[in-house]
Amino acid sequence: MGLRRFAVALVVLLSVTAAALAGDAVDEARSLLRAWHEDRSRIDRARTVLQAATANNPDADALTELAGVWFLTGDFLARDAAERQAAYEQGSETARRAIAAAPRNEEAHLWYAANIGRLAELRGFLRAATMLSTIREESATVLRLNPSNVEGLTLAGSLDAALPSLMGGDRARAETRFLRALELDPHRTGTRLELARFYMASKRWADARRELDRILAERAPSDVPRWTVREAPDARALLAELDGRGIPARVPGPGPEAP
Repeated sequence: MGLRRFAVALVVLLSVTAAALAGDAVDEARSLLRAWHEDRSRIDRARTVLQAATANNPDADALTELAGVWFLTGDFLARDAAERQAAYEQGSETARRAIAAAPRNEEAHLWYAANIGRLAELRGFLRAATMLSTIREESATVLRLNPSNVEGLTLAGSLDAALPSLMGGDRARAETRFLRALELDPHRTGTRLELARFYMASKRWADARRELDRILAERAPSDVPRWTVREAPDARALLAELDGRGIPARVPGPGPEAP
């Protein structure tokens, strides 16, 4: 074998090896994250595994997984605003690397939008306004790549619900997107929680109670850790809020509220 052919073969071998190692890292991280609610240090361990795999290897799948782990770090491990901001900044930069490696990776665009969204929440309204166009653009990209992306529909619905119409919000479209996401995955309790909050903001109390009750009654949530740590407790708190306002379990009238 000539020197040139040997060099090409070596490059191919190294690329295949790097891809295999990245794939192993993604599998290990996902295994750790399957039950992170039982031991939150699993988030740290998953992040360490993925950082090692992506340090010198721009593997899109591993980078995308790492962007999601940085998001979890900000949401569930950070001890103060500074640590949360640092985690979301790392998450957005990692997602950007993943997009550069694979521009049509819908999950990379989703994690980019999610991390940028959290940064916007932390930085206040004026600075958040400058990030809004990026969040909306990435949200639209996710749904352009896959109109049935459940988390993408949830993100787009949340934007529609939160923004005034002058800024592109659309409450009717928000409900449609939430319901479509739940049609695709009825066990996605994070989406159901967003829908319940949407109904509460719309004063559709019976509809809100129904969705909150469904969250607590869920026996096979799509994301068990999030359901355990955040979504079920939040649902209980919102039900208690409805009770505290004196809102009855059923709203009297000729028929049920529209779904």
